[in-house]
Amino acid sequence: MFSTALIVFREVLEASLIIGLVAAATRGMPGRGRWLGGGVLLGLLGSAAVALSMEQIARLADGIGQELLNACILGVAVLMLVWHNIWMSTHGQTLAADARIIAGDIRDGRRALSMLLIVVAVAVLREGAESVLFLYGVALSGSSSVGEMVMGALLGIGGGAAVGVTLYLGLLRIPLRLFFTVTSLLVLLLAAGMAAQAARFLVQADLIPPLASPLWDVSSVLPNQSALGTVLHGLIGYDASPSGIQVVFYIAVIVAITAGVKWAKHSTSTTKTTATLAAQHTS
Repeated sequence: MFSTALIVFREVLEASLIIGLVAAATRGMPGRGRWLGGGVLLGLLGSAAVALSMEQIARLADGIGQELLNACILGVAVLMLVWHNIWMSTHGQTLAADARIIAGDIRDGRRALSMLLIVVAVAVLREGAESVLFLYGVALSGSSSVGEMVMGALLGIGGGAAVGVTLYLGLLRIPLRLFFTVTSLLVLLLAAGMAAQAARFLVQADLIPPLASPLWDVSSVLPNQSALGTVLHGLIGYDASPSGIQVVFYIAVIVAITAGVKWAKHSTSTTKTTATLAAQHTS
């Protein structure tokens, strides 16, 4: 439930921020609400189509073996989480800036009001599609039952929407950097946990060696089935008796995301510095 709530909260908050920025910048324009609502509806319909496609893909690929199929889906989810953390570390502010520019163009008459529908639909579709893929991975990892995932999704939707609305109304003064720093760390650990689960499926399919099985066993101290063990499994991929290859996959994802974020920030900083120097030289 906790991992589901985290993923949905993060994605809903990101979509809410874009919608809130556009709505705030076009406040008072006649017909604005209709275009915003239509964009949200289209985005949700697109996300539902992605969800149905995932189910069809799973059925079509059922012949390759359940363990291999599960490992592949978890692998794709991990890659998406890795990309998401690295990309958002440098492009989060750009998304907000682009939303403000488009909203300003609409308000000043340089773009049609219908552009609101496209901007909002794309924001909702992007975050919704990512949520579908991530939640499918959570379901395969076995960390939550269907009921827990539904409850977690509802909590995430409610929390993300509430924070987005309060930010839009100007009632929340907590820096967004704090929100995204904390959730980025949790998403990093969630991705590492999914990678470890993918490794377990690959071991079960006899495609990779376990290296050591188990590498350690602390079931007597903190079993997977305990309340705390369940929470930790959902949040950070805790396993009381992991194999050696699971630990390797777990650490590899943490190192990859950390290195990727540092590289992306360094690359962005270098590009900005070069552009600034070029502008100064030109002037």
